[in-house]
Amino acid sequence: MSRLVILCIEDEDEVRDAVVRDLEVFEPTFLVEMAEDADDARAVVNELEAAGEEIALVIADHRLPGMQGTDFLIELHGDPETARARKVLLTGQAGHEDTIRAINRANLDHYISKPWTEQELHSVVREQLTEYVLRNVEDVLPYVAMLDGPRLLERVARDTT
Repeated sequence: MSRLVILCIEDEDEVRDAVVRDLEVFEPTFLVEMAEDADDARAVVNELEAAGEEIALVIADHRLPGMQGTDFLIELHGDPETARARKVLLTGQAGHEDTIRAINRANLDHYISKPWTEQELHSVVREQLTEYVLRNVEDVLPYVAMLDGPRLLERVARDTT
């Protein structure tokens, strides 16, 4: 079974390193991929799609070189291959207009302000991945220990009755 993918797009090295460190807890079950900007993220998405991998969660900074993170999330939402991915904006820079646009046009699932806490990021990632698995994965059992186990087991119980 291939792992579901968490894609994080962040241009600042120190912030990207902090996100990677905070997401390490998910790596036994999920593949964590990083990108520096929208062009880099597109290349990662193409490589993942070619390998048959499935992007479950995209965490994007708003201020990226070349293209804003909100615009990239809108682009992903418009692509049938990535539209189902859960989308989180992780930023201290997005204004209300950009955030509202991302909610309305990219189906933004969550907003995290910088600086974040490790506990906050874990909670949001766990919640968003649980939603993705519940909506898109047939066999949820491999995710019970890592994600919201009671919710996933509730689905298993419903499916077996």
